[in-house]
Amino acid sequence: MSLLDTLKKDMIAAMKAKDKDTLSVIRMLKASAQNEQIKLGHDLKPEEESALMAREYKQRKESLEEFKKAGRDDLVESTNKELAVVAKYMPKQMSEDEIKQAVAETIKEVGASGMKDFGKVMGAIMPKVKGKADGKAVNQAVKSALQAM
Repeated sequence: MSLLDTLKKDMIAAMKAKDKDTLSVIRMLKASAQNEQIKLGHDLKPEEESALMAREYKQRKESLEEFKKAGRDDLVESTNKELAVVAKYMPKQMSEDEIKQAVAETIKEVGASGMKDFGKVMGAIMPKVKGKADGKAVNQAVKSALQAM
């Protein structure tokens, strides 16, 4: 079942349950998915759906950090609820060990020999882990692996 189909089904369930908070988040996600579909000009592929949900999750995570810094507890609470809803549609995230393993494999593939090859490694690994791992975590894993060489 595609992401849009899942969102439609969950939107109907939220309407029936009169869950306004969940309903509003699902509507935002559905609109983002439809906009992405229009922009690309075709139905979303699974990897595009994953990237879209990762982007939506990241936006809310960054907003949460800003709200915490500003002391806006009212917005922190609502953003946490939004994050919980968006997390349901996220693909399973890679563990730290899985990221390290993917980094090691990519370093071998591109023949990296030190920090000078950082860009080459990042360029090769990001398409593999897009939507499945946080970019900052991948960046740190690549740096530490290349510095250990």
